Amino acid sequence: MAITHSNFLTQVRSFTEVDANVLSDTLIDQFIRNTEIDIAGKVDYDDLRKYATSSFNANKRYLVMPADFLVVRSLQVFSTTDQTGTRTFMEKRDTSFITEFNSSGSTGSPKYYANWDENNLVVAPTPDQAYAVQLNYIINPPHFDSTTSTYISTYQEAMLLYGVMIEAFSYLKGPMDMYKLYQTRYDSAIEAFALQQMGRRRRAEYDDGVPRVKVPSPSP
Repeated sequence: MAITHSNFLTQVRSFTEVDANVLSDTLIDQFIRNTEIDIAGKVDYDDLRKYATSSFNANKRYLVMPADFLVVRSLQVFSTTDQTGTRTFMEKRDTSFITEFNSSGSTGSPKYYANWDENNLVVAPTPDQAYAVQLNYIINPPHFDSTTSTYISTYQEAMLLYGVMIEAFSYLKGPMDMYKLYQTRYDSAIEAFALQQMGRRRRAEYDDGVPRVKVPSPSP
């Protein structure tokens, strides 16, 4: 059973041996968010992968990103204005390439895209009609709070706790041995989580075989 947000706050205060006058709900909530962002930066885990469909605007070279967008994984354009046409993966370039490639403002089915700013992609050629498009992307990590449980709070509670404890002991300025203890545990948990998400979950036993660990076998 997943831990509740209130129980998690109580656990943090119990482990640090301080009360809400020292570690307020707002403060611990910020520690949680800092840890969530750190985990997302270190581990490409499946729960952050999302797909969204939209359409280009005819004669407009920008594509607005979803509100929860963080990183583009890939972009597919359809040959039609609905999702029944042929899919083609667009190629990632930088903005200088887009400008040079389409200096004349030619229109057609978009082939290239680049990050323009925080909220927009720029494409080339400029769409000549409202082609359907599918964005495959990484979202901002969801936040564990009083109304929302997340994948991390449900399945990686210990890792989240270790990260929050690092933040807490850093804020409390000690003791250093406890800070180092939780740092070590957090690093180990991150490594194990990365092996699961970026290793085993990206493999298939039929194609890659079963992961094996070498076991010492001394000669008799």
